[in-house]
Amino acid sequence: MHIDDIIHVATDAGKIILENGGETYRVEQTISMICKSYGIPHTESFVTPTGIMVSITNSENKTISLVRRINNRTVNLRKVEMINNLSRKIVTKPISTYKMKKEIEYINNIPPYSHKTTTFFAAVSSGFFTLLFGGNYKDFFVSFIIGALINYSGGYLDKLEVNGFLKNMLGGALAASVALIAAALGIVGNMDTIIIGSIMILVPGISITNAIRDTIAGDLVSGVSRSIEALFVAIAISAGTSIIFKIWVLLFGGGLI
Repeated sequence: MHIDDIIHVATDAGKIILENGGETYRVEQTISMICKSYGIPHTESFVTPTGIMVSITNSENKTISLVRRINNRTVNLRKVEMINNLSRKIVTKPISTYKMKKEIEYINNIPPYSHKTTTFFAAVSSGFFTLLFGGNYKDFFVSFIIGALINYSGGYLDKLEVNGFLKNMLGGALAASVALIAAALGIVGNMDTIIIGSIMILVPGISITNAIRDTIAGDLVSGVSRSIEALFVAIAISAGTSIIFKIWVLLFGGGLI
């Protein structure tokens, strides 16, 4: 069994976990587990949110290293779970690296949910967050519309390869704009509740959770970088809503705010 195949299989598995919202320690653990299941006793890996570096040494003291850059990150916990289960399965029931590679390719190529599906559930989430924060049924429907608009526009911005900071800022601006218009028309009275409920779908919950877990686990580089990432998302959302509030005050006065 060639050492090149082993390191590529292990690193590809770790890459899928990191790209889809997995924690740093889980990536390192998975890489080490896969290598040990193929008879590689010594494995060293260094993982950050934007890259994976792996070095393995076989029984003949031959060492090989591999670096993988992470350019795109999303949240798909189904893929994380499948890779996690696969890496633990081969410990008790080994398979060839060829079959392992095919399994990893299959998991990596699983299509995400359709844009219509994610838009609908983003809208539902926004509506129920608004109810959770004390809104009424009118607020629910306005938040439902805002959530759908945010997710739909986000998908369009992804196609245009707009960076995450601007995307989140526009999402916050969209939430504030629709809420202000709805309040001005007398449709709703809890404008602040609608805005808070709507922007909850933009809040990076996975990044915040992973930042805390990585820091506690001693992965300080990953913990700090994920924390900064979450901070910039919060800044972008607040900047978008603040700009709309400022424009509204300049145009119509601050009666609603």
